[in-house]
Amino acid sequence: MSDIARLMAALAPKAGTFPTVLPGIRIFRTDSYQSRRPMCYWQGIMIVGQGCKRLYLEDKILEYNAQKPLVMTVPMPVECETFASAAEPTLVMIVDIDPQLLSRVIHQLSQYHNLPVTLELSRQPGLFLAQNNELLECCIERLLHTLQSPLEACVLGEGIVQELLFRILLTEDAAPLYALASAHSRLARIDKALQFIHRHYSDTVEVEQLAALVNMSSSAFHRCFREVTSSSPIQYLKKLRLNRARELLLQGVKVKQAATGVGYESAAQFSREFKRYFNQSPGSCAKTLEAWQ
Repeated sequence: MSDIARLMAALAPKAGTFPTVLPGIRIFRTDSYQSRRPMCYWQGIMIVGQGCKRLYLEDKILEYNAQKPLVMTVPMPVECETFASAAEPTLVMIVDIDPQLLSRVIHQLSQYHNLPVTLELSRQPGLFLAQNNELLECCIERLLHTLQSPLEACVLGEGIVQELLFRILLTEDAAPLYALASAHSRLARIDKALQFIHRHYSDTVEVEQLAALVNMSSSAFHRCFREVTSSSPIQYLKKLRLNRARELLLQGVKVKQAATGVGYESAAQFSREFKRYFNQSPGSCAKTLEAWQ
């Protein structure tokens, strides 16, 4: 086990997702293989200490591991497969992206470094794989050391998270992260629409309403939305609702209440779409004690 994996294991001694002493950072651990399954990935940097995870996003397949951290610039429903065993658990540190901190680092970078050009017009996916290097690995290890101590996390944590963002921004494929901080980029405008969807997913949400929110035509919005999320707005909303409903069911909420709570008027339609998406009925899910990542 590497030093990074050992430090993560100390913060996650058993399977599950554990908060750390620094807000916005969590450690995920699983000790067994998890087959391909739907879930929501949130905006953040996913750093693997051991094992690997494979994402399926429409026709794309991305594998992230200790050599390739995953950066999610926007939240997305995906399907994920996890490779792990009791002898070699998968360990992942999840670091939320603070938009203000990101903008500050990019502003400082711009004084010494040529930023990616044409961010406002270029196509940027909502996620990318960063290539690990010696400096980035050193930063990750120091952050994990700091998380072992509440005092060190309080005094040093934010500075090391800032360095982590800096190191990620210097990697080859980081243009989507720059675009997130550029208010007029396609990605940032879609992110604004996604924030609205996540606040109002249980309401009636129209594509025209979202397009107007980000000052785009409906056709341009639909095209850019797919570029960023690999999904249409309607399909994204449906997947988000179903994932939210699943969370409610695992908390003990009744099927009909979960359906209504995420915006379904018909419990029958909800049950059909839930079973098609998760390959199990809402009733079966309600009895499941396992919480997926």
